[in-house]
Amino acid sequence: MKLTPKRLQRGDTIGIVSPSSPPNQESLERSYAFLEQLGLKWKLGEHVKDVNGYLAGEDDDRLADIESMFADPEIDGIICAGGGYGSARYADRLDYQLISENPKIFWGFSDITFLHTAIAKYSGLVTFHGPMLASCVGKDTFSELSAKLFRQLFEPMELHYSEDISPLRSMSGGVVSGELTGGNLSLLASGIGTKFEIDTKGKILLIEDVGEEPYRVDNLMNQLRLAGKFADAAGIVIGDFADAEPKKKPSQSLETVLEFYTASLGKPVVSGFKIGHCEPHFAVPLGATARLDADGKTLTILPGVE
Repeated sequence: MKLTPKRLQRGDTIGIVSPSSPPNQESLERSYAFLEQLGLKWKLGEHVKDVNGYLAGEDDDRLADIESMFADPEIDGIICAGGGYGSARYADRLDYQLISENPKIFWGFSDITFLHTAIAKYSGLVTFHGPMLASCVGKDTFSELSAKLFRQLFEPMELHYSEDISPLRSMSGGVVSGELTGGNLSLLASGIGTKFEIDTKGKILLIEDVGEEPYRVDNLMNQLRLAGKFADAAGIVIGDFADAEPKKKPSQSLETVLEFYTASLGKPVVSGFKIGHCEPHFAVPLGATARLDADGKTLTILPGVE
């Protein structure tokens, strides 16, 4: 059963967690001004400032911060400080029943994709793929559109993406409706063969990534292809692939790679969405019903809160 989190109101308190790598603390502190503009209070997880090499503290502590935020009745939503690496290390020990019994807004992207997929599978909660506090909100590059999309947390609103936002390319035509799922391609691939393997059957699959050369994207796309994830999907939304320039020469182009794996599927596929490691970053609710029109090049998504 799909759980939709309760909308936020001015005066509510947000829990801030670092599920993966250590966030830039200066950037995190700069992001608080934006939370104030939204009329929100915030509470830091106990281990948000911990550093354990490339991890934001011990696995047990990062896990405990997430669970305590879901369990705390004074916390109305949870926003991740940043991504990086490490959320999959404790995904098998997360209390998914606790999450389903205390459904709240959970917002982040990149490495957080592993948690989005796991929470969807074992808690049924709609979660949000959106810009994080230290890695996005607290930076000078944080855009007006990215900021506006936080409004979807305060009122149920239908989201509509068209070429008014960015140029889009239809790789395969058609119109389809289904649940939106997915996120970072590397994290989706790393879940294949585990109990957290993404279910794409009848769903619209979103993929994005950062820092992956075309040959690496090829490898990741082939992994999903061999696992049947493209064949199962109803349609595919291709988000932003930042810093994907090939360092190894000769190379195929990123566009060629993406087209190779999607254009012949015979289902709607559209690329060019500013969803991912980019500005603006169009935040979307994962688990909400979406409609992808590859002929009109639009994506419409129903509200992620109630």
